[in-house]
Formats: sequence, C-alpha cells, structure tokens
Amino acid sequence: MGAEFIDALRCVDLDVRTNEYLAIMGQSGSGKSTLMNIIGCLERPTAGEYWLNDERVSDMSDRALAHVRNQAIGFVFQTFNLLPRMTALANVEVPLIYSGMKRRERMEQSQLALETVGLGDRMQHRPSELSGGQRQRVAIARALVTEPSILLADEPTGNLDSSTGREIMGLFERLHADGNTLIVVTHEQSIADHANRVVRLSDGDIVSDTEQ
Repeated sequence: MGAEFIDALRCVDLDVRTNEYLAIMGQSGSGKSTLMNIIGCLERPTAGEYWLNDERVSDMSDRALAHVRNQAIGFVFQTFNLLPRMTALANVEVPLIYSGMKRRERMEQSQLALETVGLGDRMQHRPSELSGGQRQRVAIARALVTEPSILLADEPTGNLDSSTGREIMGLFERLHADGNTLIVVTHEQSIADHANRVVRLSDGDIVSDTEQ
C-alpha cells in the first residue's frame, strides 16, 4: 500500500501428510486466506517454495497450475458456487469436461460422486430445487469427482444452519475415513474440533500446530 510493504505470510513452514485432516484457523487478517490460495494454486508465493506430490508447483507455468488445480485439488466454497441453470449432475461434471474426459465416463464418475455424498436421488435437480445442505453436498461431489490429492474447504458450513452444518462435517469425517486428505479453513472452533490437527495463524505466522 503505497510505500508500505505488508507480508501476508511470514516464513510459514507447513507439511501436510497424505490422509491428514487439517484445520487452519485464524482471525480476519491472519493470513489464512492467502495460505489457502497458495495451497490451492490460486496464488503464487512471492518467496519460498510449494511442493505438491513431489512437484515444485510454485515454479509452474499458469497452464501447468491450471492442470494441477483441475486434477489434484478439490475446492469446496462457503457459497457453493454452483451453476444455477444446470442440474446437480451437470454441475459435478464440469471439472471432468475441462479435463477432456469422454461423456460416458464423465456421467459414470459424476453419478458415483453424487452417490458418495448421498444425493443419488437428486441428480436431475437444479440448485434452486435443493436445500442448502444438498447444494453443499453437490459442491463436495464436484470437488471429489476428479479424485484429487487434497480436498480444500473454505468455511464449508458458513451458509448453513447448525444442524445441516453438523451433517456436512459428518460427511467430511466419512470422506477422511475413506482416505481423503482434507484441509478446512475456518474461524470456528466447533468446525476445527472435527480435524485431527489444527494450525493457528496470527499476523502471517503459524503460532501453534497441534495434533488432537
């Protein structure tokens, strides 16, 4: 900002293991959104390195990063980000279209993803015909459909009532038990309590990293 230089993250050193369930916590301005964007290959670090699956993705071209985002990272957003005119099945298909998968295989994989999140009977419904919890399940199915290395969720229950939020967190626990690697970014302790490890940020630094 003008002549002032602000470090969003400062010397963050973080290892995430396969099949880990990690919560990243911090108040507004702590750097958790920047860290999430770097993990998700949405932003590049201005210094240091980021390695994913033994590849230094921090040095990749924009085209290569787009491929990593499509294949290796599944995103779940607080606002669902579903396409309103498309069915649940068509929404889940979108990442597979970008990956170039043939239609029959796309359909089969998308149906399986929706069945995994308990929406096998809602495949032809549009977002406006679904509850908030069902829309978030569609978003989770879309994130899972490419069989990513990391499922990255940003405040995944922020737009849900408490009962539906618990339902979604129960689904995350089942996905973790099935072998998925989960990273949940949240400011709510009740959400972080579901994780096996909690990393807390403050002013761009990791101030604690605890197993639970």
